[in-house]
Amino acid sequence: MIALTFSQDIDCILAGVIVGFSLGLIGGGGSILAVPLLLYWVGVHDPHLVIGTTALAVGINAFINLIPHARAGNVRWAVAIRFTIAGIIGAFAGAELGKAINGKYLLILFALLMLWIAVSMYRTREKQPVVHKNIPKHHAWVYFYGGGTGVLSGFFGIGGGFLIVPALMRSARLPILNAVASSLLAVGALGTATAISYSLEGLVDWRIAAEYIAGGILGGWLGALSADKLGQRKAALNDIFIGAIVLVAIYMLYREMGYFI
Repeated sequence: MIALTFSQDIDCILAGVIVGFSLGLIGGGGSILAVPLLLYWVGVHDPHLVIGTTALAVGINAFINLIPHARAGNVRWAVAIRFTIAGIIGAFAGAELGKAINGKYLLILFALLMLWIAVSMYRTREKQPVVHKNIPKHHAWVYFYGGGTGVLSGFFGIGGGFLIVPALMRSARLPILNAVASSLLAVGALGTATAISYSLEGLVDWRIAAEYIAGGILGGWLGALSADKLGQRKAALNDIFIGAIVLVAIYMLYREMGYFI
């Protein structure tokens, strides 16, 4: 466990608030900021420790956010469980691969992933989801997509909701509301699986994870409250969030590429 100063403890909680707020406000993508915030703002410089720790925080927060969706009946459990089982297997494999790669190279790949996410979010931000009926009870594509997103989740230590939601819509023909709700089971399980893999090698800081989780709960509540009040202005905030991802990714590339120049 890293010895943090009091100001770093506060920064961890605030970073969790930022991540939770963005997730509650626009519904996805916020967990991608957890790694760079812990690296560059809080000042934890071990990439593998950062990935393992944030994976745990993201996973626990996803399980917490799953509860209201489950109570509302929005989760499609049969599909979510099949997707999650395949995802857990992929997450353990991805985590082992990620731990074997030099931390600098891993962060460069992470920054490139952030840019790809930003482009994907921008291209799909105004598209209306298609509601599919007659959801198949058994579909091999659910396992295929689940395994693939699990590998990426484990490799980079991210929740992967931005990948899981469209994957569920495409493979299981879920409407957007059910896909978002069902994705939280997978996000929670994949994040937890990744954290377990990293923790076996001492690459999870439990104190930081607890502070991130506490901040995330508060931020998620504030984000959800703001989402109800902002209405149509959420679209503009979504674009601002996309811009923030791009800027953070460019900063990461600048910092990490400088290591090789």
